[in-house]
Amino acid sequence: MKTFEPSAPKAAQRGGMLCLSLSMVLASLGTSIANIALPTLAVAFDVSFQWVQWVVIAYLVSITLFVVIAGRLGDVFGRQRMLAVGLVLFALASTLCGLASSLWMLVAARALQGIGAAFMMTLAIALVRETVETERVGRAMGWLGTMSAIGTALGPSLGGVLIGWVGWHAIFLVLVPVGLLAAGLALRLLPAVAPIGTTPRLNLSALGENGVVAGLTANFLVANVMMATLVVGPFYLAVALGLQEAIVGLVMSVGPVLSICTGVPSGRLVDSWGGQRVLTLGLGTLAAGALSLSVLPATFGVAGYIAAIAIMTPGYQMFQSANNVMVMAGVSADQRGAVSGLLGLSRNIGLISGASVMGAVFSAGVGSTAIEEAAEAAIVDGLRITFMLGGLSILIALWFTRRLASVHV
Repeated sequence: MKTFEPSAPKAAQRGGMLCLSLSMVLASLGTSIANIALPTLAVAFDVSFQWVQWVVIAYLVSITLFVVIAGRLGDVFGRQRMLAVGLVLFALASTLCGLASSLWMLVAARALQGIGAAFMMTLAIALVRETVETERVGRAMGWLGTMSAIGTALGPSLGGVLIGWVGWHAIFLVLVPVGLLAAGLALRLLPAVAPIGTTPRLNLSALGENGVVAGLTANFLVANVMMATLVVGPFYLAVALGLQEAIVGLVMSVGPVLSICTGVPSGRLVDSWGGQRVLTLGLGTLAAGALSLSVLPATFGVAGYIAAIAIMTPGYQMFQSANNVMVMAGVSADQRGAVSGLLGLSRNIGLISGASVMGAVFSAGVGSTAIEEAAEAAIVDGLRITFMLGGLSILIALWFTRRLASVHV
């Protein structure tokens, strides 16, 4: 099995980054490509939307439950080996999804697929420092953020084409060869660091001293606010402004497109400016964007909404690149997998909180649970309250990340 250090030939490093990139694309594609198929699956299995939603929920729950476990197994048994296991498991589960003959067979296969995705997302981040030189870690992290955004953005269009041409089975089966290719690349090109074997459990006090807990808390708060844009945005655009569904989808795509464009530049900033400066700039930009989202749409409508999202998204990418790099720099090599899992866990919990808690704040601000029947002014009020709270959350995150100032990239 081939082993190399980050100083290995550029071709080997590029091959390793290709494997990590495919892992991130597949994991995010696994969510977004299934969303577009829900109406088709409801008809195919003759079930209500309430039940077919489990096709998405099972995947997300598995990721949330297994990200920390996946990271720890990577530390104990070898991150390269466990990433390959996750990719093979993802490919196997994708095959089972494509062959499912009932809804509950599909849901079970999706849960298994989510376990594989947990390994892929967690260990891809953990392996960056072993794959590229130290001075390129920031841009590598930014690149993986871009790959995740590409997977999210590609899912609806690719899924729609495959369903129309071949049928819903194809949206899962198309993932199989790519997963197996990435597994082969992992075994051949990623650094095969010797497993550390059984080690003591995570020292939480040590993580606090290194600023890791602060970074995880900030990750939760930021994910909470970003999810709110996905939950609240469609109601504002469709109900308050009365935009057609196609236009709503176009406006909502602004964020993912900007994420794709700003991921790598954000990572380059981390490499050249240092993590703490970019982290502060990113959170400051995020706070400005959240506060803009509470004010601009009321005056400028859809243009104000787009402008606020255009401020928030680069701020989010700067935060993600800097926070990931600095958190991972603050832990020892034998705990990188577990801490990468904790990063994923804090993000997922933040997404769940954004959908539930921030959604409830929006509903309270509107003054009605029947938001689709509310007046435009009431929805604007709900938007304002939600993102004023969001801006405050980002400022709290900025306070927490001061603990990371002593960690040097």
